[in-house]
Amino acid sequence: MASFLQFLLAWLGGCGCAGRLAPPSPGTKAGPLRGNASQRWERPLLRSRRSWVWNQFFVIEEYAGPEPVLIGRLHTDVDRGEGRIKYVLTGEGAGTVFVIDEKTGNIHVTKTLDREEKAQYILLAQAVDRASNRPLEPPSEFIIKVQDINDNPPVFLQGPYHATVPEMSNVGTSVIQVTAHDADDPAYGNSARLVYTVLEGLPFFSVDPQTGVIRTATPNMDRETQQEFLVVVQAKDMGGHAGGLSGSTTVTVTLSDVNDNPPRFPQSSYQFSVVETAPPGSAVGRLRAHDPDEGENALLAYSILDGGDGAEAFAIHTDALGQDGIITVRKPLDFESRRSYTFRVEATNTLIDPQYIRKGPFKDVATVRITIEDADEPPAFSRPEYRLAVYENSPPGTLVGKVTAVDLDSPSSVIRYSILPHTDPERYFSINSQDGTILNSVPLDREVVPWHNLTVVATELDSPTQVSHAQVAIQILDVNDNPPQLEHGYEPFVCDSATPGHLIQLIRAMDRDEDGNVSRIIIRSPLGTREPNVTVRDNKDNSASLLLRAARLPAQGASLLVPLELVDGGSPTRTGSPTLTVSICRCRRDGAMHSCGPEALGSPAGLSTGALLAILACVGTLLALVLLFVALRRQKQAALLPFEEEDVRENIITYDDEGGGEEDTEAFDMAALQNPDAAPPPPQQRRLLRRDVLPRPHFPPSLAARIPPQPHDVASFLAVRLSEVDADPSVPPYDSIQVYGYEGQGSSAGSLSSPSSSCAGDSDAGGYEYLEEWGPLFRTLAELYGAPEGPPLT
Repeated sequence: MASFLQFLLAWLGGCGCAGRLAPPSPGTKAGPLRGNASQRWERPLLRSRRSWVWNQFFVIEEYAGPEPVLIGRLHTDVDRGEGRIKYVLTGEGAGTVFVIDEKTGNIHVTKTLDREEKAQYILLAQAVDRASNRPLEPPSEFIIKVQDINDNPPVFLQGPYHATVPEMSNVGTSVIQVTAHDADDPAYGNSARLVYTVLEGLPFFSVDPQTGVIRTATPNMDRETQQEFLVVVQAKDMGGHAGGLSGSTTVTVTLSDVNDNPPRFPQSSYQFSVVETAPPGSAVGRLRAHDPDEGENALLAYSILDGGDGAEAFAIHTDALGQDGIITVRKPLDFESRRSYTFRVEATNTLIDPQYIRKGPFKDVATVRITIEDADEPPAFSRPEYRLAVYENSPPGTLVGKVTAVDLDSPSSVIRYSILPHTDPERYFSINSQDGTILNSVPLDREVVPWHNLTVVATELDSPTQVSHAQVAIQILDVNDNPPQLEHGYEPFVCDSATPGHLIQLIRAMDRDEDGNVSRIIIRSPLGTREPNVTVRDNKDNSASLLLRAARLPAQGASLLVPLELVDGGSPTRTGSPTLTVSICRCRRDGAMHSCGPEALGSPAGLSTGALLAILACVGTLLALVLLFVALRRQKQAALLPFEEEDVRENIITYDDEGGGEEDTEAFDMAALQNPDAAPPPPQQRRLLRRDVLPRPHFPPSLAARIPPQPHDVASFLAVRLSEVDADPSVPPYDSIQVYGYEGQGSSAGSLSSPSSSCAGDSDAGGYEYLEEWGPLFRTLAELYGAPEGPPLT
């Protein structure tokens, strides 16, 4: 029955669209053809008459029948049932979704349609001649609409949702808006009309049925009781009526914190203990007041309410998290003076919301008791630092001052005192180890060191680890022990042409004592020893002027000795007696010094630049001549050297190297290098000089009268020269000549030759046949010496 109704609706939707297509009337011009560009009229056709007006076709979506569904029919008046008319359908879905019967013009839909995918189709219908395919009418456009049915449920595209609302919000406070989407046609029926309802989350939240806005429905929702709520919202189409489709989503609502809870201490009193030796800043204990709020609403500030001894001895501050109060030591504690402290501590919220002030007060108070524990303390000085004074130049052993320390735990304990060595490296002071009396060890000079800073150590005799220190500043008081002196090392001069009354020099005096620069110093000439040519005038401001008195001065190069007397105003009075030397100089016209001293007397009054250049040129010429003469002499000596080298007797090489002496047995073996038999005897007995000292320099004996031996007598030549050198004390004692005339006693062949052997005698005695037994290395030597001698030449 349902299939029949759907077919009937489809047929009724298109029943009014059946019509006839007729050719155009004769004489009328056809309009442009819509459709394929290749289709043109072969001859103008005039539209004679239509039996209908084109309308829309409707197809119900999601219809699935056993066979294609007829949705309409096309017909033209030209078609008289002869079968020569063919109906053609083009456009969207033609041939696939929609098909047309060429003969009857019936249009069928071949597949199930979905309006949410495509809501309508636009097609072109045309009647053509079957034989020639010539259009009989221009193409006509019509629309097939897909009629909606409720086949899509509402969908929440952005779910699940998360929302936050402050706790304690009023009823009706908006939380969040949820929106569902229905793909059905909102313009047709109630398929897309949605209604929102709350499935879960009542009675805390409600939802607007039309807009989907979720609001609070219960007042005073407390985050500390329940922080998170899960709300399920449903959206149903068809206006919420039965048979409608629905969809749902979840909304997680979190209550944000507000400062609606004051802090509270979990207990009304706290007890802590601390050792008396704890330094300032040491932590004593922690307090925490609980605040159910979170974040900045739970931040706390702690303070000590009582302004008495507790606030002076201890302090409290909040930790970095803003939750705990930390009690610390503010000043040094003393078990012997006070053993406990009691005070109150207040915890307060740093941020208070005026909207919830009625839930206050947002603070709480607790009592704190701190007990001081006794500890073995180091000795305590009577003062943290001492300032003493002593006069300079006081004799050693003068009392400077006294320091005292006591053991607070046991006042009867013995204390020993000492001075840290690095604070008094010069040992200016000493301290009595038993009573702390400080004495000076040497006389002190304020002008050298005006202050001395010492560190005194107090140590318990029974417990050497208990040590304390105290700073002692000693001021050296001034006494008038320094005579006045000139401020600078003045070197005054006066021009030889100066007139009487001329200012020679302005001098200033100073006193190294503490009050010397503020007291007046008298500058004057001593009685009976004044310089007659110079007047000393005191300016009464620690300065004096030296004025020229005489009209005629001594010759240039002389000097004037001006004795001075400097008297200070101290008690006792100190007097300085410096002497100034005033040089008499030649000056230029502007008064500037030109020359001074006796060397200026013999110098010309003025030496021009040309004269100086001429003198320098003469000196340079003389130096050049001297250098040329020296070079010629060296060249002459070098030319004679080749002739002298031809005489082997004159080749004496001296090595400036000191030998090790008789004790040196590492360099060589003297016994192995000496052959007493082969060495010639000395020509005469002589006394050898010491070789371990440098001889006194004097001229060596002349050797010019000596007749040199013949060149072939080398042995006697060396012996004569050696004796001359040994007898000459000017020759350095570290020179020596070593004569190697011996091959060594360990040689199996013996000595090949020696100065005392004769070639003829050795050949006659033994010959050289043994050389052939030495191997191929000595073959050439054996041939030279082993050949038989030939007959003597006649």
